Amino acid sequence: MKMTEQHTNQGRDQDKQRSEQMVHQLVQRIDSHPGDVEAYYELATVLVDLNSFAQAEELLMKALGLFAAQPAAVEKLHYGLGNVYYAAQDYTKAIAQFDQLGAQLKGAGYLMMAQSYMASGDHKRALVFGLTALGSQTKDVATLQVVAENLLALGNMAQAAQYYDQVLQLDAHNGRANFDRGLVAMVQGEDYAAYFKTAKALDPDYFEKGQKKLADIERFIQTQKGQKDQTQS
Repeated sequence: MKMTEQHTNQGRDQDKQRSEQMVHQLVQRIDSHPGDVEAYYELATVLVDLNSFAQAEELLMKALGLFAAQPAAVEKLHYGLGNVYYAAQDYTKAIAQFDQLGAQLKGAGYLMMAQSYMASGDHKRALVFGLTALGSQTKDVATLQVVAENLLALGNMAQAAQYYDQVLQLDAHNGRANFDRGLVAMVQGEDYAAYFKTAKALDPDYFEKGQKKLADIERFIQTQKGQKDQTQS
């Protein structure tokens, strides 16, 4: 085993131990304060971190029954349940939960609906909900980035560039956004090297994963160039 792998495994074990300890503490908190909705929400979040999705679902379902007379608590629990389903990659159920949210969590709910549709490959619907979420949180980096990524996926490069520029104005050290902005610049025939250089320094993992996307874009550009040359000749 490599030294880095050993450290990574140790780190994972420590995180798991911390999460399990938090589960124990939160269970005790619920036992002593059964009317504390935050304890149920936090416990479900920790269970998701441990990939215990069925337990998290069961806990929040139980809490929905216990707090049925408290609208604000019910809304928070639906949001939590949506996040459980999202983490478990059950996007249809996640969307159904986020769709029930009231004014208090509507912006966050629309963003999660956008991410759910995006994860299931429905970029048009994801874009609609991303733009809706943006209506109530115009300077939210995560929302702007979701809109930009779906515009990129749909091939709307000029609009994607505008939203990525807004993301980078608010968060210049966003490696993922720098890489994707570089892809957009490449397609549009703009200077892209600086974006890729920054992305590689800030988020090397995403940069490596993006190499296939980069190759696809380069092939697309070469094809377009070939068609253009044929038309002109």
